[in-house]
Amino acid sequence: MHQGNNRLTNILLLLLTGTLLGSGCNHTNNVVTTIDGFAQGSTYHIVIKSNRERPDLQQAIDSLLEEIDQSMSLFNDSSLLNRINRGETDSVDTHIAYCVETAQRISQESDGMYDITIKPIFEAWGFTGKEVKEDPNIDSLLQYVGYDKIHIENNRLIRSMPGVQIDLSSIAQGYSADQLSRMLEKHGITEYLVEIGGEIFCRGTNPAGTDWRVGIDKPIEGNFTPGTDMQVKLHLTELGLATSGNYRKYHTDSQGRKIVHTINPKTGYSEISNLLSATVIAGNATLADAYGTLMMVIGLDRSIELLNRHPELMGYLVYTDDEGHFATYVSPSLEQHIIQE
Repeated sequence: MHQGNNRLTNILLLLLTGTLLGSGCNHTNNVVTTIDGFAQGSTYHIVIKSNRERPDLQQAIDSLLEEIDQSMSLFNDSSLLNRINRGETDSVDTHIAYCVETAQRISQESDGMYDITIKPIFEAWGFTGKEVKEDPNIDSLLQYVGYDKIHIENNRLIRSMPGVQIDLSSIAQGYSADQLSRMLEKHGITEYLVEIGGEIFCRGTNPAGTDWRVGIDKPIEGNFTPGTDMQVKLHLTELGLATSGNYRKYHTDSQGRKIVHTINPKTGYSEISNLLSATVIAGNATLADAYGTLMMVIGLDRSIELLNRHPELMGYLVYTDDEGHFATYVSPSLEQHIIQE
């Protein structure tokens, strides 16, 4: 499964032309506010449509994102999650509790193919900001991996053995997008789009009065400039969206092997398949984020089976066929959201 706060793997982006792709001119009675910033090793972009001026929300947004960073960041040495992983405390806050419990449900459903206890393996391969270890002893680290080795009880993280650590990077940015959305709604804002690190939640309509429009980059190596080569464009509302892939985050070891950040929790090694990217649309960005990660681990066929079992999810899967050509699988219910140009 993939992790890492610098979500280079999230190949979904907003296409900015004016306010948003296809937003056109603002309606006379609309006040459009855009708020941009940096958080969680990435950027965030928020568009708010309202019929009146809103108070300055920058401080509230930054405060919430800082709170989440202090809770779950692996790149903040003083974060609660890092202190838990070091064994300094076992107390969890509401952010960690929600993400862990959501992750555990998906882990159970997938028989551990999605697993947030993969941190020691991820660290050994150099995907948590630590130095890459040459020929890490993966077998010795696998004893610490297993979703059944943790649970939350009375606001405490209970571990079955010392050395078990958790990494919430595969769910935290989707969760952050959802939390920002809830904060906006507490301020009476009902039409908005929130994007953080590529994870999105949107509600209502864009300034042109139509669904919000987003694009997904084509998952090819060397496509490092968002918006340069687009795979598809979608119109969405009342939905969360996340995209996972391998083509932007990998490194090569001393033996010339390509180490991608999609790691199979069962083996501890990179999982390379013909599935190039997985975009998931769900009722919230938290679920979209986690399920997108899972799909990259389980591959194309099992991802399609998963989507068939979950009619509440929609998926856009990009893969290579037997001849090496780009191909796509699109959930039937997603067809109506594709922008035909």
